[in-house]
Formats: sequence, structure tokens, C-alpha cells
Amino acid sequence: MTSVHSRSGKGVGASLRRKEDARYLTGRGQFVADIRRPGMLEVAFVRSPIAHARITAIHKPRGLEDRVWVMQDLVGVKPIRAVSGLKGFKASDLWPLAKDKVRHVGETIAMCVGATRAEAEDVAAQVIVDYEELPAVVDTVGARTHPPALVHDEWGDNVFLETLYDDELAHVRQSAAICVRRHIRTARQSMAPLEGRGVLCEWIERLAQLEMYSSAQMPHINRAGLSDCLGLDQAAIRVIAPDVGGAFGYKGILLTEEICLAWLAQHLKRPVRWIEDRREQLTANANCREHDYDITLYADRDGHLLAIDCEATVDSGAYSLYPFSACLEAAQVGSILPGPYKMERYRCRTWSVATNKPGILPYRGVARTGVCFALEVALDAVAREAGKEPYEVRLANLVQPHEMPYDNITKKHFDSGDYPEAVRRAVAALDVAKWRARQKTGEADGRRIGIGVSVYCEQAAHGTSVYYGWGIPMVPGHEQCWARLSPDGMLELRIGAHSHGQSLETTLAQVAHETLGIDPANVRLVHGDTALTPYSTGTWGSRCMVMSGGAVATACKDIALRVKHIAGHLLGASPDELQLRDGEVGLERSDKRMTLAEVAHTWYRQPQLLPPDVHTSGLETVVGYKAKVDTGTFSYACHAVAIAVDTEIGHVEILDYVIAEDGGTLINPMVVDGQIYGGAAQGIGTALYEEMPYDSEGQPLASTLADYLLPGATEMPPLRILHMETPSPYTEFGQKGIGEGGAIAPPAAIVNAVNDALADLGVELTETPVTPRRLLAATEAAKATRLA
Repeated sequence: MTSVHSRSGKGVGASLRRKEDARYLTGRGQFVADIRRPGMLEVAFVRSPIAHARITAIHKPRGLEDRVWVMQDLVGVKPIRAVSGLKGFKASDLWPLAKDKVRHVGETIAMCVGATRAEAEDVAAQVIVDYEELPAVVDTVGARTHPPALVHDEWGDNVFLETLYDDELAHVRQSAAICVRRHIRTARQSMAPLEGRGVLCEWIERLAQLEMYSSAQMPHINRAGLSDCLGLDQAAIRVIAPDVGGAFGYKGILLTEEICLAWLAQHLKRPVRWIEDRREQLTANANCREHDYDITLYADRDGHLLAIDCEATVDSGAYSLYPFSACLEAAQVGSILPGPYKMERYRCRTWSVATNKPGILPYRGVARTGVCFALEVALDAVAREAGKEPYEVRLANLVQPHEMPYDNITKKHFDSGDYPEAVRRAVAALDVAKWRARQKTGEADGRRIGIGVSVYCEQAAHGTSVYYGWGIPMVPGHEQCWARLSPDGMLELRIGAHSHGQSLETTLAQVAHETLGIDPANVRLVHGDTALTPYSTGTWGSRCMVMSGGAVATACKDIALRVKHIAGHLLGASPDELQLRDGEVGLERSDKRMTLAEVAHTWYRQPQLLPPDVHTSGLETVVGYKAKVDTGTFSYACHAVAIAVDTEIGHVEILDYVIAEDGGTLINPMVVDGQIYGGAAQGIGTALYEEMPYDSEGQPLASTLADYLLPGATEMPPLRILHMETPSPYTEFGQKGIGEGGAIAPPAAIVNAVNDALADLGVELTETPVTPRRLLAATEAAKATRLA
């Protein structure tokens, strides 16, 4: 596939300004909290203050019984069951309101209404719940090795799923000159989109239809889950996702709150709304990222990898969440850990464990952030043993460009790329020699300089061939686009995915311009409404530009053929000779031209002028798209960073940060930069700031943004991004999914830099985030060891 770049400055490859920014920057965006309905009631929930307990009684406040509902009141409503077809997977029943037992702090127990949120909260405060407290299961590894209790009594253990990718390692163990074993952990995090979740439901009596506004990534999937739980057919449910203020996976599930409000709207015949507050978001709802790795790397004396042996445990929380299920992260670890590196042998056992914490969701980067951290930190240890620069060890082990397409040891199919070149560019831009010299000279203020690199790959837009084997409630197929050239020549597009920061209103208009020649300003996109858009599994896995972009291009090709057929008849020319450019169709270097609007006007208003064999569907089409090989595209990058560590106060300052990335053909480089900047900020948060700790009783210890630290503008370094464009051979323009990549590599790069800075002190950090407390504890421990 040859990379495509538009000559007009408006199509593929152009850094076109975002169309959607006009309404966002002037306060004209519409989010769930902006939507009101006459007679609307506000909802607040009674949530469990205890991590693990049996509910012995719920007492509704006297005189307010008709404003409080518990699970027994929701007659006919079924629990959420996010199952997997993977062998040995154990399902969990997540009731919309807790039934008999609570399994994490913040679990919903009762639903209360009032004219205002404050009034609803006052009612909730009067509900009394009696509990029989049980031991809390908190420790990730201990949940399976020595559990204090069972999260789900009927299971017999606390393991959702165990997987094994097995291999024979005895020979490697005997022959390897280098063997490094590390215990590596990533902290639990709470995804923190600017806008929290929100749900507004109304029962439309005329249509016998539930209308739900939800801040959601996957409206069609939410509708399917609602149908299962409420017993309504899917046509009786309309889900609308208006403007969404960030999601990152946090809004990619079916919510218990959605089920509750849907039932309540139907029951009361009044609109009801719930808007999540920040404390609910931090303490009660989904978490992510908590991984534990016991990883061993075997290499020869020069640092060439021979084998990886790993045991990984992922803390999946109390429930399997719909639709991805609790197995998504842990089961993926086994298949994606080797990444783009070559080796002879590989073994990995994983466990997805249940604990008394909120369930996990696939946060931006999903399992890749954890596996990148584990592998890249261990690779730096190999480099130290081999006496080589860390980047040299990467270059020695990465798949080479001439080997593409490449199937790695777990049969991941890499479509294209030059991984070593990304490393070389990042290292050259950082100027490693300069920082090594500065490191040797020493800083006047006593801080210690460190350099770190990390390499990742991001499998994106994977389709049917990957997901059908998981047996989860959604399997992506052909992505559809509905397209219509309107009577005035405007192009209307409808897609089932949803844009919550991906800039689809801009980038899909650029795709339409590339294919149909229409000005992006004349393209209107409808998305996020199950009543108006084709079915889609939604926005996840960095799939939109590949899948929706491919669908839009295919639909516009169909429209283009019909436009040329009509125009050819009207102009007296062969359709094959006609060109589409700048909103016109005609012969090259000729005045035989007409506008798209004139062609559309003929179809709609002057049908007597149409050719006799005109396509009877006119200028409207619905098409589906799937990549030629749907195992996914592989974007990748090398992150290189220089930092300064203050060992007196434990502070880490990022001095320089370079990213050499390859996302295939870039539809809009400016948008790609934005995605990388935002992802890198989240990755820096993972590396240095963000942690959702729990005490031994399962109580969350970061319930406000004063406790849960997020990086701001002052924590962000001036990133330097170097673009490589190796087109995918399988997609429409050669584009790859790249939306999550920025968040994957920073923890490994930054921690490797910290370890580089402190190596001569005997300090090696293997846990995120590298907080001042954690860094100072490590330096003190190393000092004590040296003095012993």
C-alpha cells in the first residue's frame, strides 16, 4: 500500500483544523449534564461504605418509601453478565442494585429521587442498611494464593480465568549467559475523564420506546446490554451519546446506573437523570491497570534475547464488566508480552483475579502499558548485565523491516514497520552522547541525570478473526457507513462509532474529500445515536480511523461512481474520463464540468434528465468495510527521555522527551500529535503520579483530586514528536490505529531513566508510580544495603 497524501491541503495528510472545536471553544457543546426535560427528576444512589459484606436489611425512610427503590423493587430486571468463551472463565452476576451481598466500596444498593440532586441525596442519606461485614480481599497475588475470603462464594477460589502459553525452557535456563528476574508492579489507577458519566432516561409513550442519553463510547453495545437486562427488544431502546468529554475506556461499558434509570423512567413515566460526581468516579466506579509480574529474561552475553518466562496476575476487581469481561487484560498479557522482539522460547502464565475493588476496564493502552513496563524495565536490566547501552539491546532484538509482515512467537501478525529506525531516530534526537557527558560531569545542584528508552507496539482495529475466539458479548465485523449527497450538494455521513476526542468530524470529512473531492466544510457527520446510525461495536481499540475511515472511503467511492454516471450523461462524456475535484466533476483541462450540487439537484429535482440506467438508489448508500487482513494494524514508537532526580526530596524532573512514532499514513498529523500529547500526559501520570491505593479493609484512599494526583500543564515536558509513515498493506490509505499509543511507553521510559540515574547507588525501581516516598524509600534501602 502506497502512502496517500492529498494535493489539495484538505484531504489525507493535511493538518486541517478541527471542525468540532468551534462549538467546544465557545461553550456550545452539549453534554448529558446540559440536557433537561420537563418534569425531570434527579437520581442519587445509596452506595456501600464497606468493601465486603452481606446485606441483612435495608430500611427505607418513613414517609419516603415511594422515592426509594432497591433490587427487590426492580421486578424482572436481570443482572449484568459479561461472559467469555475462554475455557475455565467464571462469570459473575452484577445486579443493578446489590442483592444479598456487596463486593466493593461504592457498589449501588438503593436508588433515590428528588426534584434536585441535593434533595435526592438527602433522601439517600436517610436510607439505613444493615451489614454483616466479611474479610476484604485486597492483595492482588494474595487473592489467589492465600485468600482471606471468597468474593464469589460459589466459585471456590478468586480466579476469573487462568491462561498458559507454555514452552520448554530447560535448555535455555542452562545455556543463557544472562538471567534477570524481576518482580514488577503497576499501581491501580482511576480513569479520570474531564466529564464523568451521566445518564438521562425518558420513556416515550407514543413510540413505546426508551430514550436514553448516556456519556458512552459504544451506544449500540449499551443498547444490546440494556435489552438483555430489561427484557425489552432492542428496537424499543434508543441510546444517544451526545458530546462526550473524554472516555479512555471508562465509558465503554454497560452501567448499573443505566439499567436503574431505564427501569425507573419506564416505571414512573417521567424523565430521570443521574450525573456522576467526582467522588463517585474515583471511589465507586471502574478502576484499571493493577498488574503484578514475576518476569525472567534469558539472554546471551551480547544481550540477544533467548527466552521470556513470566507469571502475571491482573487484579480485575469484584465483577466482570460488560462487554469486555474481566479476562480482557490478563488473557491479553500472555499474547502481547513479547511485542516486537524476537526470541527462541516463551512461556507465560496469567491469572485474572477477583478482589473487593471496583471492576477493571480497558483504560487507554489496555494491557499494553503493563506489559511494556514489565518487559522494557527487564530489558534495561539485561543491558546492564551485558554492559551495553539500553538502546543497543533493543536494536539487537527488534524485528527487522525486511522481515515484514512478521508473525512473532505468539503468532501476532505485524503488518509493517521499521522498529529499529524508530529507535535510531529517537536516540539521535535525544542526543544520548550529550546526556552521558552531562551525567559524567555531574549537576551543580547535585541532581542525578538519567536516560531511558522504551519501545511499544499497539495492535489496533482488530476484527472478527481476533475477537470471535474470546466469546464475549461483542464481536466486530464489517464497519458500516451510511452516506447521502443531499439536494444542495452537502454530504451527510452516519457512522455507528462515536467521537469523544478522536476528531472524527474533521478526519472523516478529510477522507470524504480525498475520495469524493468534496470540501470538508460541506460534510456533516452524525454519530452516537442508535436510531440514526448503522450498527457498530463503537469506539475502542484505536479502531475508528481504520474502520470508520475505511467505511467512509468505501461509501464515498460508491457515491462517486453514481455521480460520474449521472454527470457523464449530462456532459456527454464517458464516466471513466471524469475527475472529481474541488466539489466538481468533469473532464481534466476542459470546461465540461459541473458541481456536485448540480448533479444532486438533477437527481432530486430534475429526474427527467437522468440516464435511463441510473442507479435506483440514487445518491444514497450504505456500505460495510473490513480490512484485507483483520488481525489489526500495528503502530509503534520509541520513547526516549532524559530526567534529573533529586535524591534529597525524591523529585523527578523530565528535561527532554522525544517520541519517534509510526502510525502508517497519517490522515491528519495535527490530530495525531494531539492524540500523542494527550496519551503521553496520561502515561506520565502512570509513571509519576496516579495511584488508587486501598487499605487492608478495601477502603479507597484517594477519594478526591487532592489525593489522586493528575499531571497538569506544569508537569508536562515539551514533547518532541518525530513522525514515520510506514503504510499498512491492509487498510484503505495505509493508516493504522494510534489513539492509545502515547499512554503506553512513558512509564517504562521514565522509570528506566530513573534507574539509570541511580544505578551506581544500587537503586532499581520496579513499581509505578515513582512517587517521592517510593523513590526515597528505595534510595534509603540501597544505602542500608551498601553499609551492611
